[in-house]
Amino acid sequence: MRERHNRLAVVKELIKNNRIDNQDMLLEMLRVEGYSVTQATLSRDLKMLKVGKISDGWSGYYYSLPDSDLVSESEKSYIQDVRRGILSIEFSGNFGVIKTRPGHANSVGIALDILAIPEILGTLAGDDTIFIILREGMSKEDLQESFKTRIPDIEE
Repeated sequence: MRERHNRLAVVKELIKNNRIDNQDMLLEMLRVEGYSVTQATLSRDLKMLKVGKISDGWSGYYYSLPDSDLVSESEKSYIQDVRRGILSIEFSGNFGVIKTRPGHANSVGIALDILAIPEILGTLAGDDTIFIILREGMSKEDLQESFKTRIPDIEE
């Protein structure tokens, strides 16, 4: 799990300090830095980091990180909904049960959907319980790492 956190930091630095036009170029740069990842893993990393492609105006597109100030106020409020609402998370395979404070399951489920946590395929919320399904190949540990990155200080 720590490797993923470190890899995300390296991806940020590479994008910040280089003009990177495609994933193949980024994969090669990661290999030079000592990280061997698949294209699918890199795609999830880019989505998690909210990396976009922007036009240079004349010869093509390149990867760009969002400004840290661009985290919208609404996204911050969704993060707060998750932090306030979750009491516990338990898993059986790729199925998870999130226990929330009474009446918070719907707002936490909506927040998780809007935040687009890449490990989560979908949510189903009741009053104080949310069922989540992890994407194929994802684990509880992968989700916990995403939470640490996207929703710091979450009480699990």
